Amino acid sequence: MRALLSVELTRFRWRRAVLLILVAAVVVPGLIFAATAWNTRPVSASEAAEVQRMVEEQRQDPSVQKQLDRCVAKPQRYGVDPSGDVQAACEEMTLPQPEWFSTRQPLDLRTELEQGSLLGVAVVLTMLLLLVGTTFVGHDWNSGSMSNQLLFEPRRARVWAAKGAVVLGTGLLLAGVVLASYWGGLLALAHARDLAVPDGLVSKGYGVVLRGALLAAFAGLGGYALTMLFRSTVATLGVMFAVAIAGPLLITLLGFPGNQRYMPQNNYAAVLFKDTTYYDESACAQSPDGSCEQHLRLAGGTTYFATLLLLAGVPSVLSFRRRDVP
Repeated sequence: MRALLSVELTRFRWRRAVLLILVAAVVVPGLIFAATAWNTRPVSASEAAEVQRMVEEQRQDPSVQKQLDRCVAKPQRYGVDPSGDVQAACEEMTLPQPEWFSTRQPLDLRTELEQGSLLGVAVVLTMLLLLVGTTFVGHDWNSGSMSNQLLFEPRRARVWAAKGAVVLGTGLLLAGVVLASYWGGLLALAHARDLAVPDGLVSKGYGVVLRGALLAAFAGLGGYALTMLFRSTVATLGVMFAVAIAGPLLITLLGFPGNQRYMPQNNYAAVLFKDTTYYDESACAQSPDGSCEQHLRLAGGTTYFATLLLLAGVPSVLSFRRRDVP
């Protein structure tokens, strides 16, 4: 088995399309990190001075001053309490403020972790490694080399397992390194900018890294299993498109109670963050407080994706062992 794994790993390394996708799996997160660092950079002294100049210029505009005078004269029309400091309240409401001209937000690690760039990188890696799995073995079927490989190793289950292990292991290693590097880079960036890191956020982030790497790696294995079943990269991509796009649309149109529980994105978030909240109208009447929010936890999301993987993997293995190979 060790020799077979070595052969499959060599074959994996020589797939040009696979190597291009792996390069993209490193370059794209790097570009996302660079964009995040640039978009959250601190406001420089020259930028602050320019903003202040614009504020002062706008405040001298006659129309702005007229609006201020009207607010001071009739504060109630502007929702200002006449018993308080009317002048200060009206100035804050009508006069341009520095934040109006400087909308750049500082780096927020919690936001980047829970709904920002780290989530985006995890999704990108999942999609790319799925392509790796289907591209790797799709070439064997398209070129007809699969039959030649079975001449040297007729035990088909071993061949299936060896190829799958290479896809899974490489995906886990790559996704783990990229996600850990990305999160570590965000932490280093926050430290360089003297930003406080909330307690427990570092370990939480690395937990997301681990689960994100597992999701991406098993997505690659799922793409591989489907391609071994359909013996076509195009067919696999079509099925994946149906699951990712047409599936949620169909679930929404059917509208059966609790349909949001089966949305791929909700289950993905449940695994990645160990827990997620989604809106379900069918649960409103059953909830004691009338709430429509539902919680989906790690176990539920893991069961969802494990079931999909079994539905792809079991027929794939059985088909490869029994069907004729051209």
